[in-house]
Amino acid sequence: MIHQKLIDNLSSQFSQLLGSRPDMPGQQELQQQVKTLLQGSFAKLDLVTRDEFDAQQAVLLRTRERLEQLEARLAALESDGMAAAETAAPEQQDDTPR
Repeated sequence: MIHQKLIDNLSSQFSQLLGSRPDMPGQQELQQQVKTLLQGSFAKLDLVTRDEFDAQQAVLLRTRERLEQLEARLAALESDGMAAAETAAPEQQDDTPR
């Protein structure tokens, strides 16, 4: 959900825009309607806060690091397995009767 601070900031900017015409009738009601409209519009959007975004980014970074560690470990195990298979293959050939 969007922080109230953002909505208040946008409402404040709109108020400054209207501030140049203080004699305009219904200015307070218009400002309140704009604020309500902004709140409703942001509520309909599927937005996350910066804190939520940063938390998910940290989780993704840790997951990526763990994946890279596991990939390196798998590559090492595969190379060890290949090396063991290659050294075992010549030994088996020497033991076969001719």
